[in-house]
Amino acid sequence: MVKQPKNVEAEENKEVKVEKKSNGNTLAITLSCVAVALSGASGVFSYLSYEKANTPLTILSASGVDGNMASFVEGSVADIVDKVSESVVSIVTSVVSTSYFGQSYTSEAAGTGIIVTEDGYILTNKHVIDGAKTISVVLDDGTTYKDVEVSAVDPLNDVAFLKVKDVSDLKAATLGDSKTISVGQQVIAIGNALGQYQNSVTSGIISGTGRSLTATDSTGSMSEQLTDMIQTDAAINSGNSGGPLVNAAGEVIGINTATSSSAENMGFAIPISSVKGMLTQLKESGKASRAYVGVYSIEITPEVMKTYNLPVSEGVYLYNSSAYSAVISGSPAEKAGLKNKDIITAINGVKIGTRGSLSSLIGEYQPGDTVQLTVIREGKEIAINITLGAYTEK
Repeated sequence: MVKQPKNVEAEENKEVKVEKKSNGNTLAITLSCVAVALSGASGVFSYLSYEKANTPLTILSASGVDGNMASFVEGSVADIVDKVSESVVSIVTSVVSTSYFGQSYTSEAAGTGIIVTEDGYILTNKHVIDGAKTISVVLDDGTTYKDVEVSAVDPLNDVAFLKVKDVSDLKAATLGDSKTISVGQQVIAIGNALGQYQNSVTSGIISGTGRSLTATDSTGSMSEQLTDMIQTDAAINSGNSGGPLVNAAGEVIGINTATSSSAENMGFAIPISSVKGMLTQLKESGKASRAYVGVYSIEITPEVMKTYNLPVSEGVYLYNSSAYSAVISGSPAEKAGLKNKDIITAINGVKIGTRGSLSSLIGEYQPGDTVQLTVIREGKEIAINITLGAYTEK
């Protein structure tokens, strides 16, 4: 059985899932900023922000070598932490809420952020600052900035950019290439564990790639899909949300976002490459929009390949089980001539699946950029140029 995405405007970031069955019973997808569950698997997962109530509540390294090829050696973890920690900040927010009895109260939440420009842009998770009345940023040396604003959010991913005003000498992290990561690769995670242990460091490996999660807040009133996540066994805890997942070259390859509350050594990070398009826009103009294609798509797996009799095992299949077209009316995809049942296998030669999802790979580009899609249509491979649009929520 194929499930249909609920939000027509969420295009490639909202996948159609094929349910897996065991012993004749469909495995439940559990929804639990605080709880998430693996699609097609049991287990409860949690966002990494930490709350307490005050009152009732392809960039290469500088050497030109892919940093994902590096390995840790004796003493290198300490060296990398020394290099990266200056670029990791703690984020403290205050939120005004209303109790069951109608009384207003203020609560605090803590998360983590990554300095991405010297003049004060900070990358974090959207759920870290969602609903915040005030936002403060604390540097590794204890310096605190309280005049912090939200500059941009990604409507299709759990990503936000903050701006510290009137600074020019912050230490920006080096961003790596999440398209070239591999399972088993060594990594470290840094973050504000439990909202009180600033820049805690843990190490591990990449346990898997391309994971899909369904996230809800602690009340169950809000949910979102997180796709193409990096799974790691590096210990990450509440408060780590928005912190960096770092390779052995000291490059940020992921944004730590969620962890399991029912299984050990299971955390998830957003691929860093998926935010580079918005970051480029912020650097150039101080504003940013998410680039998008405008399609419904199913990620091709061996099961999907068999179900739909597809000729390839990787890519995305443009399909909509309802009466609507898989190509959204008026979208960049329609203007470029994409059609129902097309298979997109690569973007500018980068393979979908092997190097990332359609959404993550498009996230490297800006609205207005023209990219070349490799498409299989009626058994023949063709190239289609598409000018990406700016995604807006309606």
